[in-house]
Amino acid sequence: MASGSKILLVEDDRNLQEAIRYNLVAEGYEVFVAGDGEKALSAARANRPDLLVLDLMLPGISGMEVCTALRREGSTAAVIMLTARDSEADRIAGLETGADDYVVKPFSMRELLARVSAQLRRTTVLSQPVPAAENEVIEASGIRIDQAARGVTLNGSEISLRPREFDLLAFLAARPGRVYSRDQLLQGVWGFDYSGDTRTVDVHIRWLRMKIEEDPSSPVRLQTVRGVGYRFSA
Repeated sequence: MASGSKILLVEDDRNLQEAIRYNLVAEGYEVFVAGDGEKALSAARANRPDLLVLDLMLPGISGMEVCTALRREGSTAAVIMLTARDSEADRIAGLETGADDYVVKPFSMRELLARVSAQLRRTTVLSQPVPAAENEVIEASGIRIDQAARGVTLNGSEISLRPREFDLLAFLAARPGRVYSRDQLLQGVWGFDYSGDTRTVDVHIRWLRMKIEEDPSSPVRLQTVRGVGYRFSA
């Protein structure tokens, strides 16, 4: 999914907004724009974009608040956060609100376009039919993962997972006991062209533990192997 995809660009700097909009349109995307958080929420609800390019610092409602609100409403649109701050705390905070990637200002337009393309390719993969080899049900440790329906139950009760949470759980549960490093999980779940950092894996593991562990602080299913990575214990 490239040309024709719908992108919501949320940026209050008019000059930067126009520069980004121009380049996205030139790539064949359908682009909607908003200059503040309230307009961003309205535009996202009305147009259901495939991806948001979302500035962190906005008048009124912040970019993080916009992202949090959309995720709570069930939006699965990819989100690339634009931020002028390059601290690890800011990046992790953005990921924890549900952002998929971030770009630090100032950035090159080529970098932004590459990240947009990578996120949209990922979205396309998630929307395609499941190959026959992966069209199976995984059952382990009280969890039932229906890969064809992309549904998960825990002890018979349905639980709601975001697309990447589902993919990460399915990837690990299909290979119980095997330890994967963060880099290996980025390759296997996010794809070879993912441009974010490995803390993305930690954030998603933490989200999953909150949903599938009786005590997320002492996980039984999603275990940390110190200095190596993570494994699913059946």
